Amino acid sequence: MYNILLTDDEQIMVDSLTFILNKNFSEQVGIFSATSGTEALEIVAKNQIDIIFMDINMPGLNGLETVRYIMHSKPDTVVIILSAFDEFQYAQEAVSLGAFKYLTKPVNRNTVIDTVREAMSAVDKKRGQLSTEVELHKKLDLVSPMVESDFIYSAAFGGDNDVSDYFSYFEIEDCVWCFCILEIPNAESKKLLEIYTKIRNILTPKAHCIIGSFMMNRIAIFFYFPSKMYKNGDSSVISENIKALYNLLSIQIKSGIRAGVSKIELSPAATGSAYNKALEMLNAVSEQGGIIFADEWVEHQEEKKGSGEIAEKIFARIRAGDAGGLQAFIGKYFEALQKKHDNIDKIKNSLFELIVNARNIATEVDPSYHNEGFDNAFSVLSKENDMARLELFVRNLCTESAATVLEASLRACNPIIEKASAFISEHLSENISLEDTAQAVNVSAFYLSKLFKEEKNVNYVTYVSDARMEKARMLLKDNSLSIKEISAAVGFNDQNYFSRTFRNKFGMTPTEFRDAAQK
Repeated sequence: MYNILLTDDEQIMVDSLTFILNKNFSEQVGIFSATSGTEALEIVAKNQIDIIFMDINMPGLNGLETVRYIMHSKPDTVVIILSAFDEFQYAQEAVSLGAFKYLTKPVNRNTVIDTVREAMSAVDKKRGQLSTEVELHKKLDLVSPMVESDFIYSAAFGGDNDVSDYFSYFEIEDCVWCFCILEIPNAESKKLLEIYTKIRNILTPKAHCIIGSFMMNRIAIFFYFPSKMYKNGDSSVISENIKALYNLLSIQIKSGIRAGVSKIELSPAATGSAYNKALEMLNAVSEQGGIIFADEWVEHQEEKKGSGEIAEKIFARIRAGDAGGLQAFIGKYFEALQKKHDNIDKIKNSLFELIVNARNIATEVDPSYHNEGFDNAFSVLSKENDMARLELFVRNLCTESAATVLEASLRACNPIIEKASAFISEHLSENISLEDTAQAVNVSAFYLSKLFKEEKNVNYVTYVSDARMEKARMLLKDNSLSIKEISAAVGFNDQNYFSRTFRNKFGMTPTEFRDAAQK
């Protein structure tokens, strides 16, 4: 049996091919049809398609773009291109993508029959060549990057969500594992897909790993290894493997890559804490690049670093618009100041300098930015002597600065993304899916998802989550609204889950943020 997918935006063409196939191969084929590239991708993702007839000229995702995606994930598929364009450049590109045949419309009935027979022979040949080892690699190649991204997101940010089903899906058994977070320096948004593909092509043949999507210029990777590589708690063999892969990435992609690696773990329940540990290690890496392993990290090394160096890391995160990334450094900065100074007035002087620099970074990208908290900073610092409350106050102002930088960087964007962003902002209290938003802006869900990654450097789910947190941050400044009301206003039915999500994003609970905002 051969499953054949017919893809053409002209229904008469689909009907004609269906008639020919049913008349000549009725007991040999299962027929699927699609009228767009997006629909074809969905069918290929859900079914084992052997042969595809693909029209080139279709609205939205055209035939060649669709074939590119299909051949990347399912290279054994036999693709036959249909086109009204009898031009060498189209045929040349089709062949370069791995197309089996290039037929120009109108297609003769006998030509279709002969081509299908040849395609069936090609499928038979490929099936016969698959050894057990190739079958295993093929299975791994068919794992959808979207499923991998879902796993990474659930593992890192799912809170109490159980990810053991993902472990079963990816056949992670009798293994130890760790998280690694990479930061690619100066990565342009339009090149992130190309970089992602390179990372995948470098890592997957050499290691068992699950790769997430880019979030800004960072990407999370879940490595897993046979338990025998972690004898008596010794992680040196695993570390050497990851170091070799890091060096390979630095050579083939770009020098100066920063990487943080969590401790070696055994239980699926530890994914959230492991991700945070990898992020902590990444934040400790020099801006010039390098890799740090939590299992090898000496805790007192960070304590030896001066408060000035930590302040520079805070400023770097603010300039990157990374409100989440700067949170760990705020705490470390306060610890360093208290070890350095016995006199609280000297600590306050350093805090005031930090706040002024944070505000200056924000006003550089948005000259109209104004926050009364900065205007009152000197007065607050003069009167407040409780270190915990001072930390909340400083944390709030630095977070505001990072958010301002991020907002300024996202203002100029694709008009479709602008419409989608407006729709999301208006419906944050609702359960808005990618499909809902795509329908509202009249594009396919697949295309909108692709645009978000290109224009916003994050996937759709992350963008909506960040939008909810940003709105919550603004609403918390209004004392007339309760935490419960704000939680509902940004789409959370569970107030406790809302509070945990907010704290993961901003380093403080909603109540602590509100208290700090009133200073």
